[in-house]
Amino acid sequence: MEGDQEDGWFEVTQYLNPDVFTDAAIPEETKQLNAGIIALIKDMANWWEVGAQKVRDARAAGTGVFPAPVKSERAKWIEIDGPAGKLKLRFIAPEKSRGVYLHIHGGGHVLGAADQQDRLLERIADGANLTAISVEYRLAPEHPYPAGPDDCETAALWVANNLRDFGGDKLAIGGESAGAHLSALTILRLRDKHGRTPFNAANLVFGVFDLGMSPSARAFGDADRLVLRTLDIQKFGDAFLPGLDEHQKRSPELSPLFANLRGLCPGFFTIGTKDALLDDSLFMHARWIAAGNKGALDIYPGACHGFIAFPCEQTTRSIKAQVAFLNEALG
Repeated sequence: MEGDQEDGWFEVTQYLNPDVFTDAAIPEETKQLNAGIIALIKDMANWWEVGAQKVRDARAAGTGVFPAPVKSERAKWIEIDGPAGKLKLRFIAPEKSRGVYLHIHGGGHVLGAADQQDRLLERIADGANLTAISVEYRLAPEHPYPAGPDDCETAALWVANNLRDFGGDKLAIGGESAGAHLSALTILRLRDKHGRTPFNAANLVFGVFDLGMSPSARAFGDADRLVLRTLDIQKFGDAFLPGLDEHQKRSPELSPLFANLRGLCPGFFTIGTKDALLDDSLFMHARWIAAGNKGALDIYPGACHGFIAFPCEQTTRSIKAQVAFLNEALG
């Protein structure tokens, strides 16, 4: 975090410390974790070669890149009317709720599910006193754009219209990776299509905000398979936006980095320096601030894409920081 927490999460200096980007800043635990991830997945099949569903099933069973997801005994499913039939939402409520944390899972718009982050959402729900609601949106390549964003927009409108049913008037949105992208799109869609700005906070964790690929996404390369490579980003983007070229993928309706960001809620951007999407968060945070919004940037030396799925000290610190941000932003 670039700033003094005692002064508040938004009283941050606008100067980044270059030391956080050096190898010397990387904790030994993080170096070992990264080496283990590379060794684990270096020979794993690519989803576009074996089929997305096979990799989805492996993730659900804990035999893929990430540890097996632990399901919450507190979680409940409901269904609402969606753009293409029923849309499932997964709820995890705290003892006393003051509103909702609308969560959108990651997975490159291709992988992942709403029930694979229960432990994370329990911690956010209990720490911020919000009912966590995760969206089971449609995935590419079976359902390319605009299916996923349409589902998230529908869920957001339903939550905003029924917010008082969840114990208060506080509403935050957030997600990881593609979920951070969909969270940003949802904020913009509600503002631009419906004239509504119901969100009090946006928790955007290692998001992709330039679907035309930021400089770090292009430069990361494919030598080390540290969760997310340049090739993976290309394949995910082509599945989500089939047939579009780089320029078309950078339309403001698709890539929020290029959108009008004025009049938005406070944003919290989390990123690791060994993440191919590093520049997405650096650039999006800068544009968020430049548009007149409050925001903060939380950088983890050496952390890879998706690092909060792995047990380590940086994961603990990051989740605590996310909860602290939500509590301050919501008041």
